[in-house]
Amino acid sequence: MKSGFSHKSFRVLALTALLLSGQACKNVLDETVISAIGNDYINTPKGFEDASKAAYSSLRTFYGTERGLTMTEYGTDIYRVGADGSYKGFHFYDTQMNSFVDILQQVWEELYKAINTCNAVIERAPAASVSDATKKLRVAEMKFLRAHYYFILTQQWGGVDLRLTETLGPTKKTSRATEAEMYAAIISDLEAAIPDLDNKIRSSDYGRATKAAAEHLLARVYLTKATSSAKAADDYSKAATYAQSVIANYGFKLLPDFASVFAQGAGEISDEVIFAVQYTSDPLTNINSVNTINGEGNKLHLYFGMQYDVQAGMVRDIVNDRPFKRLRPTDYLLATVFKDRVNDSRYKKTFKDTWLCNNPGTFNTAFDNSKSTVTFKTGDTTIYIPGVEWTMAQRAAKPYQVLVPSAYTAALFPTLQKFLDPLRPDKTYEAGSRDYLAFRLAETYLILAEAQFKLGKTTEATAAINMVRRRAAWPGKEAAMEITADQLDMEMIMQERARELAGEQMRWFDLKRWGNLVERVKLYNPDGAANVKETHNLRPIPQTQIDRTEKAADGSAGFAQNPGF
Repeated sequence: MKSGFSHKSFRVLALTALLLSGQACKNVLDETVISAIGNDYINTPKGFEDASKAAYSSLRTFYGTERGLTMTEYGTDIYRVGADGSYKGFHFYDTQMNSFVDILQQVWEELYKAINTCNAVIERAPAASVSDATKKLRVAEMKFLRAHYYFILTQQWGGVDLRLTETLGPTKKTSRATEAEMYAAIISDLEAAIPDLDNKIRSSDYGRATKAAAEHLLARVYLTKATSSAKAADDYSKAATYAQSVIANYGFKLLPDFASVFAQGAGEISDEVIFAVQYTSDPLTNINSVNTINGEGNKLHLYFGMQYDVQAGMVRDIVNDRPFKRLRPTDYLLATVFKDRVNDSRYKKTFKDTWLCNNPGTFNTAFDNSKSTVTFKTGDTTIYIPGVEWTMAQRAAKPYQVLVPSAYTAALFPTLQKFLDPLRPDKTYEAGSRDYLAFRLAETYLILAEAQFKLGKTTEATAAINMVRRRAAWPGKEAAMEITADQLDMEMIMQERARELAGEQMRWFDLKRWGNLVERVKLYNPDGAANVKETHNLRPIPQTQIDRTEKAADGSAGFAQNPGF
């Protein structure tokens, strides 16, 4: 059973605060909702703790949600549009992606609410009736979170309104900071937080920020800054230094089996996980301020599934999950990135390829024309996806339907299985209980490899990437998985990040960092190729933000929209 703390929603307004508090975990303790309380509550020992916990809750607005997934995996070189769902403008890069899209507004507003909570805790810490050690630790956590939230905002929208003090009431005075100012604030917060954060492999109050988590995030920040308008000559060396510290100083280890990284339940807390966004089976704990009634849970299990539940011998069930078929893997991901399946175990462990009968009987076939009918008893294989073409004779020899690449559609395709959630209470239940693994050691190695490669340290970069590749090997294939220094280039790094991190809310950020979003979408994503352009390296500023901002003296918008929107 996982254990950790509950970081519920906390908002400081001019005169009142809403605090949803309590210590919780997978074995969640009772929690009390406190509303309409005095603004000085945060200065009390319990109020200060409640506020610091609550600042974490907005992570659940972005990570493990349709909002965050849409903004990070849609419209990339590895995922294209599926048959169903909303927000297809993020796949097609057409006029459906605009300043009125609700998820953009939700993420924007929720992250700013969280930032204000962080600001409140930081500013009010001196007056709080808690020990100096507690003040120092909680302020460090708030600086980690504030930097984290501003980093998401900066990557998605560029320079935004940079607020580092508590906002006590409504205001229409806002402005856009430069990208350089954003990165300066993010880095300052993280560098200030690191000395005062818990330096153990994981906090005793699991789920809180640690020194290692801040160093991992700072490594990612410097790697990203290195290709931004704020780039500096030492960005890559600093990214490498912080990544090396995470690898060397805390006892983190790659798990021996790639599939075990995504084990549900107690397995979610492992020596590979550096920082996780907590979810539980308790809807109250999963609350964020976008959904304050039932809690959303981790919903990533919904979006990568193919339409298995209307096929011969199958009906929807809990084990195979609820298939929303929002994201279909691109041919590039399947045929190029995951080409090696002899030595590399990650194709098999990333994608579900077999479905077993839960609806026995005789049925007409649908996608496999090698046979007209199929007959199943419970537990028989009904669908198999070999991942390569089979001849008509090969398929006809099997008593089940074989889905080959030439038959893939927007509804039928290999299903990412990292996030499947068989612990849900029923087959229609959407709120998953998996933690979202935000930072894990495999990515730290990949950050290190990329930074070292950019520094010209190819031998060291190769050693880092081979750590990840050896772990991914089938037993006895470790040597075959290693690459040599002359095989390492940016294409290898880009592919390795896709092999290791597919679906983990990173790819759009990666393409933007590499400066090749447009190039790679045009090459590998037929849905986005026609419309994608350089302006899509930023998202449209929510119209609500523009409308609520006081106009400039010349009558123009006080908060400028991003170009192209």
